This record gives sequence, C-alpha cells and structure tokens, in this order.
Amino acid sequence: MADHRAEAFAKRLADAGIHIEPREMDDSTHTAQQAADALGCGVEAIVKSLLFLAAPAEGAEEPILVLASGPNRVDTALVGEIVGSAVVMADAKTVKKVTGSSIGGVPPLGHPTALRTVLDETLLELPIVWAAAASANSVFSILPQRLAELTGATVGRVS
Repeated sequence: MADHRAEAFAKRLADAGIHIEPREMDDSTHTAQQAADALGCGVEAIVKSLLFLAAPAEGAEEPILVLASGPNRVDTALVGEIVGSAVVMADAKTVKKVTGSSIGGVPPLGHPTALRTVLDETLLELPIVWAAAASANSVFSILPQRLAELTGATVGRVS
C-alpha cells in the first residue's frame, strides 16, 4: 500500500488532469543518493525540490522552488540572476508551510499554491527523472520536459 501522503498527492494531480504513479520504496528516499540507490539509477536522475526565498524590491519574500539534479549543489547567486533578486534557502518550517511537505519529501508540483519554479538545465539531458511524491519514501517518474512544462519553470543553470 502506498503512503497516504503520496496517495493524496497523486489524487490532487489527477484532479488537475495530471496522472502519476507513486512508487513507495522500502528504504528512505530522503536524500538524492538514497533515492538513487533505492531505484537503482544514477543520482543525476533524482530531482531535488528545494525551496528558496527571494526578496524582491518591495521587500516581501517570494518562495522560489528550484528543481535541481541530485548531485548538483545549487548556487544561490545563479538562481538570484535567474529570478532577479537575492535568494536564501528556506528553513524547514517555511518549507512545510509553503509546500505542505517536509524536507526530503517535497514534490516538484502540486503545492497548495503555485510556486515560481526554476529547473536545472541538466535535468533536460536525461530521458526520465524521479521526484518525491510528497513523502520521504515515495517517488514518481516523469519526463523532464513534461516536468518543465507542468511547473511552468524557467530553465537555467543553477550550479
């Protein structure tokens, strides 16, 4: 049986016309390396969904979701150039509040509110990628081009 969070996530997406098949893993997929090991794929095929906060000129923080390839360390200066303002990593409480998921289980889409998204350009070099399905033990596969389309992401260099 799938994790209830993954089932609810899949239902939210299905209600929006997006169909995925969450796969519950026996082992944790909390980190990119753990997910790759559990799936038997390269870590570059794992999508890390990382939340940052941008401070636009008006002063209000805007959440920015960065979808990065597993081994890539996000460079906040590069993300800042893409979004047009400085960014900082969000804390765990903010991640949960904004995305509805805990760190390690944040999906790349289907959040309570739409998030401005930046997609790591290296993900588009892969035939398929794997992302969290709203829990630390559930993942789903998706074509990277489809992920970019569904999230409305700006594609760019993030590392």
